[in-house]
This record gives sequence, C-alpha cells and structure tokens, in this order.
Amino acid sequence: MSESRLLEYLPSLLQPVVDKSLDALQPKLVELSQLTDDLREELCRVLAVSDFVAEQLIRRPEWLERLVDQQDLLSSYTATTYVDRLNALLEAVNDENLLHQQLRRFRHYEMVRIIWRDLTRRSDMRETTQDLSRLADACIDRTLDWLYQRACKRWGVPMSFTTGAEPVPQRLVVLGMGKLGANELNLSSDIDLMFCFPSSGETDHPSNPLENQDFFIRLGQKLIQALDNHTVEGFVFRVDMRLRPFGSAGPLAISFAAMENYYQEQGRDWERYAMIKARVVAGDLEAGEELIRQLRPFVYRKYIDFSAFESLRDMKQMINREVRRKGLEQNVKLGSGGIREVEFIAQAFQLIRGGRDRDLQQRELLRILPLLPDYVGMPQVAVNELTDAYIFLRNAEHAIQAIADEQTQELPQDPIGQARIALAMGFDNWERFSEQLSLHRQAVSRHFADVIAPADEDEEAIDVADEAQWLSLLAEELDEQEALAFLLGKGFAEPELGLKHLQGLLHSKAMQMLQQVAKTRLLNVLPPLLEVVGRCDNSEVTLERVLQLIQSVLRRSAYLVLLAENPGAMQQLVNLCSASAWFAALLAKQPVLLDELIDPRTLFTPPDKTRLQAELTQQLLRVPEDDVEQLMETLRYFRHAHVLRVAASDITGALPLMKVSDYLTWLAETLLEAVLQSAWKSLVDKHGVPMRTADEPCDPDFIVVGYGKMGGIELSYGSDLDLVFIHDGDPDLNTDGEKSVPNPVFFNRLGQKMIHLLNTFTTSGQLYEIDMRLRPSGNSGLLVSSLNAFEKYQRNEAWTWEHQALVRARVVAGSPALAKRFEQTRAAILMQQRDSTTLLDEVCSMREKMRAHLANSSADQFDLKQDRGGIVDIEFMAQFLVLNHAWQFSDLVTYTDNIRILDAIEAHQLLTAVDAETLREAYRVLRSVGHRQALQEQSNSVVADAVLNQHREQVVEIWQKVMQS
Repeated sequence: MSESRLLEYLPSLLQPVVDKSLDALQPKLVELSQLTDDLREELCRVLAVSDFVAEQLIRRPEWLERLVDQQDLLSSYTATTYVDRLNALLEAVNDENLLHQQLRRFRHYEMVRIIWRDLTRRSDMRETTQDLSRLADACIDRTLDWLYQRACKRWGVPMSFTTGAEPVPQRLVVLGMGKLGANELNLSSDIDLMFCFPSSGETDHPSNPLENQDFFIRLGQKLIQALDNHTVEGFVFRVDMRLRPFGSAGPLAISFAAMENYYQEQGRDWERYAMIKARVVAGDLEAGEELIRQLRPFVYRKYIDFSAFESLRDMKQMINREVRRKGLEQNVKLGSGGIREVEFIAQAFQLIRGGRDRDLQQRELLRILPLLPDYVGMPQVAVNELTDAYIFLRNAEHAIQAIADEQTQELPQDPIGQARIALAMGFDNWERFSEQLSLHRQAVSRHFADVIAPADEDEEAIDVADEAQWLSLLAEELDEQEALAFLLGKGFAEPELGLKHLQGLLHSKAMQMLQQVAKTRLLNVLPPLLEVVGRCDNSEVTLERVLQLIQSVLRRSAYLVLLAENPGAMQQLVNLCSASAWFAALLAKQPVLLDELIDPRTLFTPPDKTRLQAELTQQLLRVPEDDVEQLMETLRYFRHAHVLRVAASDITGALPLMKVSDYLTWLAETLLEAVLQSAWKSLVDKHGVPMRTADEPCDPDFIVVGYGKMGGIELSYGSDLDLVFIHDGDPDLNTDGEKSVPNPVFFNRLGQKMIHLLNTFTTSGQLYEIDMRLRPSGNSGLLVSSLNAFEKYQRNEAWTWEHQALVRARVVAGSPALAKRFEQTRAAILMQQRDSTTLLDEVCSMREKMRAHLANSSADQFDLKQDRGGIVDIEFMAQFLVLNHAWQFSDLVTYTDNIRILDAIEAHQLLTAVDAETLREAYRVLRSVGHRQALQEQSNSVVADAVLNQHREQVVEIWQKVMQS
C-alpha cells in the first residue's frame, strides 16, 4: 500500500504532519517500503499523533528496523524483559557519563515502542501503564545497583552495628509512590520516590568513614542525577522527592526508625493517602517490604475511618482552587470529572475500610473498583461507569502526552492537536470525542459527589440559628434558665435531666483531655444529633444512652465523622437506642458496628443461613491462614454485626420472636462450623488426619451437639452455648501425619482448639461463652467422647435429667454422616420404654430441686423461667411426655424445639388441643417478655407478677393435671 493511499485514512489536517515526517525519514530508511501494509499504516497513524516518535525515528532510523526485526512492536514484554536488556546494556559501561547516555537511549527506544503499541491499541491501557512502570523500575534499580557498587568502592560499605552482633551491610531502599507505586505510570509522568535505609551506622572505609545517612544521601543524589538530569540525549525520568518526610526541607534519605517516628508523630491525612500506593521499586526489596508492613497501621486504621472523607474533600477543594487559578478546567486529570476524582473515590474507601478488609489494601485502582460492590455496597452500575470512565480518561491522557513527551493532561485547543487526540482515541472528529468525554466526566462527577461531597442538607437538617444555640449550650455560654428553656423547646420533657446528661459529658475527664481535632468533630456532630434525640418520646433516656456511645468513641473520633457524614445512620442510631438499652450498650462496647447502620437495606434484612455461610466464607478468605488473631477478630465482628442486624429488625418489629431466635441460632451454627473447619485444618496440618479405620480417614467424623436453647433453636442475644463434642474415629488408631498422635488425643485437642477460638477474650470480647457440663460425666468427663462411649454412658449411667436434656439435643456442626449416626443413637435412647411412675417421680424431684435453688422468693415478682407456671415447667412437661411415650410414638423425638414437640404431643392426644395451645401460647409470651426485658437491659427473667398472671395460672393448672395426677 502506497503512502498516499495510507494518508487517505487520516484526517486532512494531519496528512501534512505525516508527509513532513515521512519525507525526513524516507532517505534514512530504505527499508520503509519493506514494511507490511499493517505496519506501514500503523507507522502513519503513529507519526500523525506523536512528534516525539517522529523525532526519535528520524534521529535513529535503525530503531524502526530493530523494532520490526525483534518483533518488539508485535509482542508483549515479560516481567523481566527491561531488566534483562538493561543489564546487558550496562555490562560494558564503566563511566558515569556513558551511564547517563545509555540510560537515555534505552528509555527513548522503549518509549517509542510503548507509544506505538498504545496508539495502535496493540496494548490496552493496563499493559501500557504496566510497561511504563516496569521500565521505570528497571531503570531505577539497575542504575542504583551500578552506582552503589562504585560508591562502596569510594566511600566504603555502609554497615549497621548492633551490640553483640556481626555488622550487617546496608543497602538503600527506594519506595515508588503515586502512579509508579501502583504500577500505573503514564507516558510522561514524573516518578515520586522516597529514599530510606534500615538503620544508622557508618561505612567501613578504613580512613574516612561516612555516616550511613550521609552515604545514602550522596548515593540518592547520584541516582537522581542519572535519571533526571537533562543532557543532549534528554532525560530518563523526572524525579520528584517532595513526598518524603518533611518534604523538601527533610533529608534526602532517612532511616526506617526515623521514618516510622515521623509518621507516628507527624503524619498527615494526605500522607496516608499517598502511602496507599507506596511500593518498593529498587534496592533492598526484603527490608523495604518489612518497612511497608511496619507503616501499614498508619495508612489503614483498624476501625472504620470516615475521617478520610474530610481530608479527601479538603484535598479536592485545594485542587479545585488550583484548577480555577490556573484555568485547568480542560485537564483530564485535575478537572471536574477527571482521573483524580476516580482515584479519590477508590482511595476514600481504602482509607475508610482497608484496616478491616485487607483486600482493599491494594495499590492499583482497577483492582479496587471491582471490590466496591461487595465491600462497601456501591452499585455495580456505578463501578462499571467509573471503570469505563477511568480507562477512557487514561487513554486520553496518554494520547495528549504521546504528542511531545510532555508532562501535561491539558486537552489541546488548536485544531491539529484536537485532530490528533480524536484519531488516537478512535473518533472521526473532535466533536464526537468531546461528546463521549463529556459523558464520562459527568458520570465521574456524579459518583464523586455521591461519595465525597458533604452530606445533603435536606429539610430535616438543623437550622443555622438552632445550631448556634446548641453550640452556645455546649460551650456553657447560656445561663441555666436559658439552657433549660432551650432544651424544653427542643422536645426534652425533663430538661433538668437532659442538661445533667450533657454536663456529664462536657465535664468528663475524657472530654478535658480531648485533642482539638476530636473536639471540632464532636461539636460538628452534637447539634444535629441532639436535634434528632429531642424528637424521641423518651428523649432524656435516649440522650443518656446515646451519650454513653459518644463518650466511648471520643478518642476514636473518626466514628463521630461517620455519623456526621451519614445522617441516615445518625437517625437509625437514635431510633434504636431509644427503643433498646441493650442496643445502646452493644454499640458503646463495639462502636465499629456503627458502620452497620449506614445501609438500611442490610440493617433490617438479616440474611438466611445460606447467605450467612456464603458471607462468612467470603470474609474468611481474606484472613491469612496463619493469622489466628485476625481470624478471631473477623469471627467476632461477623457475629456482632449480624446480632446487631437481627436486633434492629427485632426492635422495629420487622421480625417476630421465633424468627429472631432462628436467625441467632443460624448465626451460631455458621460460626461453629467455621471454627470447626479452622481448628480441624490447623491440627491436620500439624498431625495429619485421624483414621476411622485402618484404611479410611476421618472426614472429619466429628460433630458439635447443641443442647438447651441452642439445641431448641431458641437462642437469645446473650445466650451461652451448651455444647457436647463427639467423634467416631477408632480410639486405637493414630493420625497419618509426620507428627502422628493417637486419635483420642487429636480429637481432644480439636475440642480444646475450638473452645479457645470461641471462648478467648479479644478486644472484641468473646465469640460465645461455652458450657460443656452436659457432656458425659460432666466436668469430670472427657472433653470429647466417642459416639460409642456416649451411647454407653446414656444407656447405663445417665440420670433422667440428662435424658431430658437429650430431648433438646441436635447436631449443629460437623460431619453429616456422623450426625445421622448420632440421631439414630439419640432416638434409640429416648425411645426406651420407661416406668412411668419412676420417671414422673424423678422429673418432679429434679424440678423441685431447681425451684428450691433458682426460683424467685419475692411474692410480687415472677421469675419467667424458674417460678411455678414458668418456662421450665412447660419444658419439663414436654420432656416428661416425650420420655414417657416416645417408645410408642417415634415422631416425638423428631424435633428439639418446644413448640413442635408440643405439636407432636397434641397430635397423639397426650394433651388436649386446648391444653397444648395454652402451653404454646404461654411459652411464646413468656419468651417474648424475657426477650424484651433483655433488650432493655433489665433482668430478663423477673417481672411484676400481675403482668403474666393469667398465663402463669394456666400453666400451673396443666402441670397439676399432667405431673401430679
């Protein structure tokens, strides 16, 4: 295809540009006519857009031949291509001037290749940025190594001197920041670097040693000169060192200890933002990775940190001012809806949640965006729009920079420049490109406003005058009568009590020690919070509960920002604290759960068991296998979060009592299964798998049996778990690992490991309190019994009350096959024919003992569980009827919850339909009252007798008919 035909495919404005370049290139490159049609068309396209490529090929036409012969234009590079080629190039370099020359020529050749592949879309945006980042990595690392060897010869090797240890050679660590750190470098980006070294010391020069810091500063200066200096060959990369501690005023290289101390003592919010992308790009990679790990807590806070919104909003406002001052509205990076806004959206959520969700601790933006629907609830359509916009904007940025290898993101204003961008982006003309660009920028601006912009001030927002009055009250500028009158007008029926609660906060020791940032945040959130509290019917009680939470988070004031940023969450907090003292106390102990209030879609719709299991599985996939501490924290947060969701649904009436117990029981089962799997894997990794027979491994032939409320699917918020562990491995066989142990030892350790994971107190409390006293022989028995031993005990040694407990027992976690065998064993034991008189005597005797020790002694109080006519009476009647008649009616042992047991009892006419329904209704009411008492943090068993007198008398009457007839 002739050049004239090729030019027909180009916009008329660009044909003279290509003609000029081809005229200059043709005499020097006779091989041009030998290019394939595809490559000749690509050449014209590239020359039309990039003056830089044209200049380089005209200066060194042999490069085009080399690019074609080596197929560099057609193939992607591997991760080591740049390093390998640069190593070969520098082998013969023994002079610093020659080093500078070779680095620049190497860079320009590779930039021609990268720009060509980018403009012809032989590489996509991600490959282009990856290539540029790898090119920079190779240039930095290989240059540093070359300079370090010569610096050591000149000044000695820098060493660390630790008392009692051998001196260790030190090497520089180079951190890449910004786009380099994230492997997102653009075509003409500068590279943001930091220089640091492991520890202080001095070089081993025999006569004139240098302090390590002095050595590494000199080395760093040499590295910057090699990369950044402009020579006749140009430059390699522009180097920016301003992100280092103390900026331009700080030393060029500092020790790890100094760096840690700086971030701990003086690190600012924008530096957290910058450190998200920090990556070791050269030097001592192993030491650098350790530094990154040490600095991670500075970047990613353990708790949900909504203060990131404040700092990013401030940074965006500064950028906007700069955009207006410099007229950068047409800047695809900094202008409205530009690249920076997409980055801010992703990094806001990284800073907010990265400490808890480690998958968010990644550098590359296109790895973060796909996580946002699952991790922060961002709609998938929003993520898709942001992703498409980001790729489009980055491609446009590359097209702009490809023109002249200049560090700019400004859209051109001249017709030729605009034609070049349109061609590079695949559009027929500038207008169509501008239209598409505008759509992408509008989408980014919309999503940015949704995420970063201040919370909407709707009709419920606080009046400016009222806010000023609240602030005067909080500053104690109002006299007492003015304060009381203001509170009364704001809905506080007992303003003296409300004022007392507020003064308790204002005069507290924690408040007196508060730093200014936290005080500002507190005063920002209190006025709107107090407005909402004043609208409650029980405003004084609600205020006391809410201030309990506020006081608990004063030193972690990012939670105050969470409420300020999320008015909906603030409203939910007040509503739920107003309805439940227990809820308020839970949040005060676990303020990290405030995050759960943000999205009402999840807050009031607790998931079923299948979704619980899937959600927990996803969360545990993020926990490193050997990190037991994080495992326990993840399990505890999961439990607290879902208990809070159930409670919110319960308090608002969205869930009836029976469903509440279902959800809480499913939650416990899900967590028990996860704990079992974790403990099993840990022990199998250490000891191998226990054997069921000589040839058949256990898989796992271990079950967790739930008794009491757990077995009866009747858990409440504070219920402990009555558990029994059973295995079915051969007690005479061992595990099959290198560190083999007998099966009984393995299973006993498995039980101990599970109890450790469940019972251990962490910063988030216990997962569950575990009670193992119902196992065979109680506290004196083995922690884990074999199924055979369990059956023998139940048949030969168990007391009647233990058989009563077995009525409520069911498998809640573990091997399905062993669960079936257990159910068969349980049914066989419960279906034994018993002497009715003896059974009745033993059940009634046990009930009398319980009453004597546990019942309430006050005449005007009623213990819901233990007093006559209470919950335990209903349970004992049901258990007696099951044990007395199961040999006749096998379905009496099918279910473990009292309601369905009573259904079966009624079906066989062991109780009349009226009596069975009376017991069911009384059971529901008594449990419901106890449940409500728990939510108000009142005694969950003792209530005024008159409240439930009718139900109580009916239960006593039926007891007399069934148990005393």
